[in-house]
Amino acid sequence: MGTALLVAGFSCSLIGWVFVYAFICYVNAPRGYEWNCRLVTLFHGILIVLLTAYIAFIDGPWPFTHVGEENTPMQVLTVLISMGYFIFDMGWCMYFRTEGPVMLAHHVLSVMGMLLTLGLGESGTESCAVIFGSEITNPLLQTRWFLKRAGQYDTLAGDAVDVLFIFLFGLVRIGIGGFLLVAVVTSARTKLVIKAEGVAIYTLSWIFMVDITRFAIRKSCGKYRLWQERRIQNSVNGKAHQN
Repeated sequence: MGTALLVAGFSCSLIGWVFVYAFICYVNAPRGYEWNCRLVTLFHGILIVLLTAYIAFIDGPWPFTHVGEENTPMQVLTVLISMGYFIFDMGWCMYFRTEGPVMLAHHVLSVMGMLLTLGLGESGTESCAVIFGSEITNPLLQTRWFLKRAGQYDTLAGDAVDVLFIFLFGLVRIGIGGFLLVAVVTSARTKLVIKAEGVAIYTLSWIFMVDITRFAIRKSCGKYRLWQERRIQNSVNGKAHQN
């Protein structure tokens, strides 16, 4: 695909995401800017997971055996859609200063990877697989935020979302992502710059995993302490009734 078409496709994608955000803000103004931006993020996460899953499991080729190959039209379309979103979201986060350096680094690396894929005209297979792994947990992350704002996070639903998020992150981004990284690094077809990009993204995933593990430990310890306090209180109440 020519450079002019790629630029036109990216421009349409970026304008499209800005329009989606503006429309949501218009019809859902009372909720505020961050709430509406997270709705856009949720929509992107669901859409892009469906597209990349279709590419990996139906349209092909299989990402673990066909890394470094020429991009297919479906891969190019998917990468353009996602890159437009990431540029929009990164601009939004920088303007409102809602994210720290690690998340902004994730956005920068994601955009760089997509630019390399489009510019080189290859490695769309593994790029779409990485996008799938990166975004499959995103809807859960947004659901967690919405539950917090609705005052429903400290419920069974909040616990279920956290458990599923941690499980999918570890399984897909760390576990399966590790196998994909090996396939990319050992491939004779894949360019060195793509291999370096893959290592950088996987390293960032481990940084996230460390933070997630710390959160899981803190939450588990908090739940255990709360359970102990309730058990002691119930025991005291039971004895008081007996007396």
